[in-house]
Amino acid sequence: MNLPNKLTMFRLILVPFFVAVLLAPALPHHYLIAAILFAVASYTDHLDGMLARKNNQITDFGKFMDPLADKVLVISALVCFVELHLANVWMVLLIIAREFMVTSIRLVAADKGQVIAANNWGKAKTVSQIIAILVVLLLQYFLELTIAFSSYPLGITEQSAMLVGQLLILIATVLAVVSGAIYLKQNWHIVKTAG
Repeated sequence: MNLPNKLTMFRLILVPFFVAVLLAPALPHHYLIAAILFAVASYTDHLDGMLARKNNQITDFGKFMDPLADKVLVISALVCFVELHLANVWMVLLIIAREFMVTSIRLVAADKGQVIAANNWGKAKTVSQIIAILVVLLLQYFLELTIAFSSYPLGITEQSAMLVGQLLILIATVLAVVSGAIYLKQNWHIVKTAG
């Protein structure tokens, strides 16, 4: 297994640790630790792709596992956010539905020997999700500090943290829906021949 694929697997392995830390409120600084784990995992996505292209190490395994690891990481975070009341369930369901649709189209295309590359809308969607998740985690960490020390560093209140978090997740949801619609339109010929 080459280095890019090892990084992809490392990202996947980090997911249960990220979830366990995020859902452990008794753990001191759990939001900060979760943010660090998520940031490291997200960075491996950039790193494995860069190394695979630079060293000509693009493999079928990487083509399959890399997007899967990305989706597992992001969806795990968002589902945890629903559990923690940090995200609306309808937003998360829209994002998950979009990922199922895109993955299904890619599988049909792969069966026909076609590879569908991510477009700029899809990349913007991914970046918006990563930013939203990291900001929500850091806001919750600063909010915990605020409550612990009975002060308001950076002017963060529960209401402002929720408002900013919800706004960023809403932006990520809109980009997910728009990118999904564009993806479906661009690849409708594949969907039509699927039956």
